[in-house]
Parts: sequence; structure tokens; C-alpha cells
Amino acid sequence: MGERYDLAIIGSGPGGYVGAIRAAQLGMKVAIVERDRLGGVCLNWGCIPTKALLRNAEILSLLRRAEEFGFHFDNLRVDFSVAVKRSERAAAKLSKGVEYLMKKNKVTVVTGDARMAGKGQIRVSEDGTETTMEAERVLLATGTRPREIPGVAVDGKRVITSTEALSLPEVPRSLLIIGAGAVGVEFADIYGAYGSAVTIIEMLPRVLPVEDAEVSSFLEKSFAKRGMKIRVNTKVDEVTVKADQVKLKLSKEGKQEEISGDVALVAIGRIPNVEGLGLDGLGVKQDRGGFIEVNAQCETSVPGIYAIGDVVGGPLLAHKAMAEGIAAVEAMAGIKTKRPDPSKIPNCTYCSPQVASVGLTEEQAKESGREVKVGRFSLQASGKAVALGDTEGFVKVVADAEYGEILGLHIIGPEATEMIAEATMARTLEATLDELHHSVHAHPTLSEAVAEACLAALGRAIHM
Repeated sequence: MGERYDLAIIGSGPGGYVGAIRAAQLGMKVAIVERDRLGGVCLNWGCIPTKALLRNAEILSLLRRAEEFGFHFDNLRVDFSVAVKRSERAAAKLSKGVEYLMKKNKVTVVTGDARMAGKGQIRVSEDGTETTMEAERVLLATGTRPREIPGVAVDGKRVITSTEALSLPEVPRSLLIIGAGAVGVEFADIYGAYGSAVTIIEMLPRVLPVEDAEVSSFLEKSFAKRGMKIRVNTKVDEVTVKADQVKLKLSKEGKQEEISGDVALVAIGRIPNVEGLGLDGLGVKQDRGGFIEVNAQCETSVPGIYAIGDVVGGPLLAHKAMAEGIAAVEAMAGIKTKRPDPSKIPNCTYCSPQVASVGLTEEQAKESGREVKVGRFSLQASGKAVALGDTEGFVKVVADAEYGEILGLHIIGPEATEMIAEATMARTLEATLDELHHSVHAHPTLSEAVAEACLAALGRAIHM
């Protein structure tokens, strides 16, 4: 037999590497198995490179408004390949950072494809060579991959997923995006800023379907103002590639039409990476979608085997995976802990305007049978937003009418993804409208809008 460990982790994404560090802090002998780059999809092909590209898109959009700020220049030249290279450098730097953290915490890194060969036994294959390791406990953190449309071949050129969208050799003249979740709208923002004629197709009634309806509606109008075409309640029946064009057959309310573009991006969700792990032979339970079922301590149906992050299902978020990684290894160490409450995990979408939320939407709160108070504050009345020249958006708070407890908070606008941390803390502490607005907010800041929304819910708005 090979080396024996207290904990073997399969997958080095945010959940895996954070879990490894916490386990090492707790005195465990830890190994982490990764078949590709340390940091997983989020760091190398997801969160980090997309945010770098979105930063480029933000700067480009500002440059196109330069005269508003008193800057005048001619012949603005744009090189998308430089943006791609910058995003790749950002990812590579952070992957190296994870490598350093593994060494610092004395975590053994094993490269290859891992398969459970029995309880506590893992076989790792690389380049035709197989090694075996033993572990008292195993943590599965294998993540997800883009879901493809049945019968539609992803060729990486005309029909692509988010992976290929990160490194296209040039900006397509027209881009068809199938799916209006976070991935779809973020790439719409990037390529729209660089001049693509963007069309977004969504089968559900609105873009960003998991967000509050008012936020979704606002974002749709914002994108439409920028010239993007939005088609909701629309199903893609067929995708075909002919020469240098992609053709989509669409249907809506019994009516069919065909549209075409240079590139089609499939962004209809993600599926778990569970194939080849040997789970069936061990009896690890999975749901109908293939996601691994776990309890409050992130343990699977088989004692000693744990799972975290995207592979256990939604929300499919890096910060959720990190929190679960810590919860899982602390549970192994006998520390009283449990998985994070989904209603206290923030959702963030980094398009422009940014979207962030935590807790219940207004509709969800009402469906739960609660009486609610709702407050809104437009960023057009925010001194900081006016000074920034970025007043598009609002803050919306949903609270329990009787006790004032904040049930949900929703933001669309500049730096929404930074501002949401305050609301997440409020949800964790079960804070009320009074408690939040009585916390003095610095002036002028965008976060003042959160306090103002709380005052609006109480009928005491000051700056509206």
C-alpha cells in the first residue's frame, strides 16, 4: 500500500484547498489530489479570469464616456488579446499562490486522476502509472463542468462553453448566448463592451432567474439600452453550424424563428464531476442530477466519505464551497459545526451594473406566509454614486413586518458585490431594520444606500 493520510481530498478548487489548509491547522496529515491546475475551475477557468476580463470591459466602457470626465483623445485602439493574456496571468499568479499555501501547510499534492478503490483507498492515475494511497477520511471536492445541450456538439470555435469564451482569438461580430444566468450575463457584458452584437436567449421568464424580479427587470432594461437583444420565455430547439455561422431554431409560445451569429455560447448550467470516482461501488448516494447527497456535516451516506462545493449541488458558488470545506474538516475533528445556511450565502454577478443579493426575494418572503415590509433606495439619490458618475441601480430590502428582521437584501449597481457583505452579516446576526440603519454609515459612500433602504422600509426615508 502507499502512503497513509488522515485526510485525502480529491479536487483542489476553493473548497478543496481551503479544506486542506484547515485540516492541516487541526493537525491532520493531508494529501490533495488534482488532475490539472491547483485552484480548480474557479481560479483557473472561472471566477478569477472572468473578473479580470470584466475589469477590462469596465475600463473600456469608461473610456467611451471619457468626455464626461474631461478627457479627450482620438483613435482609441482596443486589443482583446491583451485582455485575455492579463486574465491568464491573474489566474496563473493565484494558482502559484495556492501551490505556496500547500507547501506552507505541509499538504502533500498528488497529480493525477483519482478513483475510490474501496473505503479509505484511492488510486491515482497519471500517464499510465497508477499509485495507491490510504486515508482515514476522504473529502470529495471535484466540482462541476458546463452542461451541454443534448445533441449539440461543442466545437470550441462556433459553439463554445464558458471555458472557451475566456480565450477566443478575437471578438466575434455577433454572439448568441444561450442562458441568462450569472455566466451568460457576465460574458454578455464582456463581449458587448468589446463591440459584439449580443443576443441572450433564456427559457425562463427573466434574466438572472434566481434574483429578485425587480432586479432582473432592471438589468434587462439596462442591457437593452446598450443594444443587447434579450429573448426570454424562449426555447432553443436546434443548433447547427454552417460555414462561418451558427444558426439557432427558437420557439416561443408556439411560434418558431431562426437566428444566426458568429459564435454561440452555451451557458445553461453545470453538471457534477462524479464519473470515474467509483462512487457506485461504495454506495455513495446521489440525487437525480448526479449531485452527491450529504448531511449537515457534509458527510455522505458512507461514513468517512465527505463531499463539498459544487459537487453536492447549489448554490454553485466558490465561497459556499470554501465555507463547506471548513465545516467538513471541523466536523471530522469533532468541532461542533454544520454546513452554511443557503439563505445566508450571498449571490454575486459581476456584470455592469453588478448584482448581489442575500436571503429571500420579495416573492419568496410572501410565499412563506410572512407579512413583509419592503424598502427601496435609488442610487440616483446617492451622493457617492453621483460623484462617481455611476447612478444606475438601487438597493432593496425585504423585512419581516412584525419584528423588522431583515429577510433579504438585493442590490444592483456599482460595487454591489462588495456592498453585500454588510447584508450578509445582518442576515447572520438576524439584524433588524432599526439595527442596520442605526449603524452609522460613512458619508459619502455607496453603502449608505443600504441604511437608506432600511429607513424607506420603515417609512422614514431621508434622502428620497
